[in-house]
Amino acid sequence: MRFDEFATAVYPFIELQPFHRSYYRLLEAFAEGKVRKLLITMPPQHGKSVGASTLLPAYMLGLNPDLRIAIASYSASLASKFNRRVQRIIESDEYGEIFPDTTIKRGNKSCSYIRTADEVEIIGHHGSLISVGREGSLTGNRVDCFILDDLYKDAMEANSPIIRENCREWYTSVVRTRMHNASQEIMVFTRWHENDLIGTIRECEKVIDLKQWSELDSVSPDTWVALNFEAIKSSPATEIDPRSVGEALWSEQHSAELLLSKRRLDPQKFECLYQGNPTTREGLLYGDGFATYTTLPKEIVRYGNYTDTADMGDDYLCSACYAVDSDGVIYITDIIYTREPMEVTEQIVSNMLNSSQTRVATIESNNGGRGFARALQQRCPKVRIEWFHQSANKEARILSNSATVMHRIRMPQGWNKRWEEFYNHITTYRRLYFSNRWHDAADVLTGIVEHESGNNLRRVHFFRG
Repeated sequence: MRFDEFATAVYPFIELQPFHRSYYRLLEAFAEGKVRKLLITMPPQHGKSVGASTLLPAYMLGLNPDLRIAIASYSASLASKFNRRVQRIIESDEYGEIFPDTTIKRGNKSCSYIRTADEVEIIGHHGSLISVGREGSLTGNRVDCFILDDLYKDAMEANSPIIRENCREWYTSVVRTRMHNASQEIMVFTRWHENDLIGTIRECEKVIDLKQWSELDSVSPDTWVALNFEAIKSSPATEIDPRSVGEALWSEQHSAELLLSKRRLDPQKFECLYQGNPTTREGLLYGDGFATYTTLPKEIVRYGNYTDTADMGDDYLCSACYAVDSDGVIYITDIIYTREPMEVTEQIVSNMLNSSQTRVATIESNNGGRGFARALQQRCPKVRIEWFHQSANKEARILSNSATVMHRIRMPQGWNKRWEEFYNHITTYRRLYFSNRWHDAADVLTGIVEHESGNNLRRVHFFRG
């Protein structure tokens, strides 16, 4: 029986969404031994624990009653709760019809097999299910499968270096020492911090991010298979998660509008909990420290625009209009930040330029930027369109100019709501360059301060006539 069929049989009121099908298919591959090490990250209230810590152990014990499974969580009481849920499934009539050989002690009958809230044994077999809290002991217990579900209670715990180190030490000295050559392990987390246990695993061991089911056919036993379900789809569509960009994971329960309102309240926390993309404030390049303004000062000396066209298919075009005062302070007045194709962005950027006071617009000519600049010049006859080739290293430019960007650039009040995606990418941009998926927003702010400082623009071209 497939895992999703098993789930609906023993949980008749469960609502399986499309992403649950993918999630359960991966759990089924794990149960069948096709995957030995599994990392799953998912937003809160999306059913990760029902799948991994309730249905999965019951299913695996049905397939193999001799398995010894352990469930761990941040507290012993929560781990025990998972254990009790599994026991209720195993003693149900529906489960008995599917897996008649897997039974546990019932009621107060005299029986030598153990059944408590923390441990249960399978009658007539060597299998068992034990639950333990983080930092709890497992002395004398061999484990065939370890399920680690949310080892951090909340942000306060995850942000504590002491607790993170204690968790890592417990994992290496307790979890790993109870496992053998054929043991399996699965981690299901809502992430709070980039240096949590999953972050540690990603740094120290081999991990592949699953995009196609065929990848499971060749994964090695020592490789972790990782799957991250974003609450709002922002990465390219894959066979595993074919959603369009901007689509909510479970719109009936958590609509895109609700999720966006949560992101506005705290973009950094939203990236951690809902997008599986944790950052620490200490690791942020800009954070939310930009100064804001309500009205432009009277001493504006020029208006400008800087545009960087999309480098790759899933990158962003970023075009920013701005004003500069007599002290060299730069006031961002309008932004277009989109992944629409060039035939669309030519129109919307030209509309922005024509409706602004911009007289000179600078376009990076890399990756089709020259053709984009030529199209803008035809659409914006009153604006002088300049283009240049950016040959300097992007990483070095962004990092070395970050202090100047923070010092000179001002954002309009309410920019977090006006340009939500731009705001989110800037305020969560990390100092560690390759930890960032998108560099387009940071690149344009860097380009503006370079342009206004006279740096990195050695050969500027413009269209005549």
